Parts: sequence; C-alpha cells; structure tokens
Amino acid sequence: MKILENINWQQVSSQQENELQRLFHGRGFCFPEYTFINIDWLSPVVLIILYKEVESDWLQELSEALLKKMTGNGFCVKSIQVQFRCRDFAPTEVLFGECITDLTATENELKYKINLGKNQNYGIFLDMKNGRSWLQGNSRGKRVLNLFSYTCAFSNAAIAGGAEQVINLDMSKSALAVGRDNHRINGHELDKVKYLGHDLFKSWGKIKRLGPYDIIIADPPSLQKGSVNIKRDYPKIMRRLPELLNPGGLALLCLNSPDLDFQFLSETLKHECPQAKIIKKITPPDEFKNINPDHGLKCLVIEL
Repeated sequence: MKILENINWQQVSSQQENELQRLFHGRGFCFPEYTFINIDWLSPVVLIILYKEVESDWLQELSEALLKKMTGNGFCVKSIQVQFRCRDFAPTEVLFGECITDLTATENELKYKINLGKNQNYGIFLDMKNGRSWLQGNSRGKRVLNLFSYTCAFSNAAIAGGAEQVINLDMSKSALAVGRDNHRINGHELDKVKYLGHDLFKSWGKIKRLGPYDIIIADPPSLQKGSVNIKRDYPKIMRRLPELLNPGGLALLCLNSPDLDFQFLSETLKHECPQAKIIKKITPPDEFKNINPDHGLKCLVIEL
C-alpha cells in the first residue's frame, strides 16, 4: 500500500525491536492523503489510530500489508489493532492475531505499562521521548516536581537519571497507580517517589511545603473538563515558579495544543515570570514531523 512507502523503514528497523515507536504520523499533515491516521508499534502490537472512518476493506488491506512488511523486517507481531478516535469513547478492535490489552514496552531501556482498549490514551505519549531523555540526563541529585504526571513517565526518567526525589501530582489516582507500577517494574527505589492525587490549583500550599525543587515539569492537558483550561491556567503555573524553584532551578514547560504556539509560551512567560531565561527548545523525535511545528508538541527549558 502507498501509505507504507511513507514510513522510514530504515529508521524503524535500526531501533530495538521492542522499543516504543511511532511508525507513521499522519497528524503532522506532511502527507495530505493520510492526515486521518497514526500508526504505533507497541511491541508486540501494531496500533492503528483513526481520526475518521475508512472502508473496512482498506483497513484490512493495511493490516495485511503492515504484517507482511514488519515480519519481513524482523518484528514479532502478535496483534494488529485499530482504535477509532473518530467514534465515541474511542473503541478498539482487533484486525489480526491476539486480543492483547495489557503489555509492557520499553523506551530508552525503561519499561512502561501499556493498556489498550480501555482509555483513549494507552499510558505514555511517544512525542515526549526527547523531553524524558533530557530529564534523565539532567536529574542527578535533583529534587523534581512533576505536574500533571499522568502515569509518571517523567518520574521514571528522573529516577533512572539519579534524581534524589520526585513528587508526582495528578488528579487521576488510577493514573498514579500505573505510575507506581512503572517504578516497580523498573526496580526503582520507591521511597524516592511521592504521589499526590490532587487538583494542582487547590494544592499550591502543600506543593510549596514539599519544596523547593531543582526541576519542575509542567505538561498540562490542553483542556480537561472541570480541571484545566490551558490558556487560562498556564499563566498561573508560570507565576508560581519563583516560589517553588531553587535559585538556578530549571523548568520544562510543555504545550500540546494545536491552537497555541511557541509565542504563547514565551510571551506568557515574559509577562508572568520575567526573571526566567529560556535556555533550550526541545523538539519531538523526527518521526513526529509536523508541517507547522507550532501545531505539534512544544517544549521549552527555562532557568530562574
């Protein structure tokens, strides 16, 4: 199939066979015919993610072509599944092989629990790989605050990098429970990690008492009903950075809204935390190429 011609198979096959990978990123709009589809490798599962309905015959043909191509490149594919993001509740169907719902996959030699078919997001955001790599390389001996921690992927990277302590905060206690499991399966020292199942905007006092911190990670959802409105709430986060960070402390500010650009981050930071200095821009992995970088994941490292 033509879509397979747009996958960089040399790059895919050069990575570890069980490494979490985005195989095809249609949502970057670099391939006008295929803006409705992403394809992920979650060893041993291929997950096709659809943002609009397609003909069942086309979908089955894609499944068969992927199976042939990937097994030919040495991948052990046990299941091919499709998630319909275009439908209510994002249901998942099996196109080939086993109905695998729970698995453990790796990124940068760290293990992460993956769950398919239950939630829209399966447990880790692959476009943030470079951000996690940066944190792992800069966290030795540091105290880290991980806001909107979800399943604590940043926390795992920080502890693997030698962090002294990580505080994870997220309103979802079930996501934090997965985060605990991720630390366990990686053999981390569990007493170095804390979990707060709180609403950030009602918990500033407790967070401050547990500080100060050397690194803060802020990766908020763009819009979470009843909790987060990124345009309204990001300024509140930036405003608090000076009272939470040690002098010379760092913050990784992330933004994944296609409607807000790098300028929103930099201008809001300039207004709310003028003493902060932007020292680095972290871009997503190459496979997440976007025709307009401002519409994809945006990450800035700042220093106070």
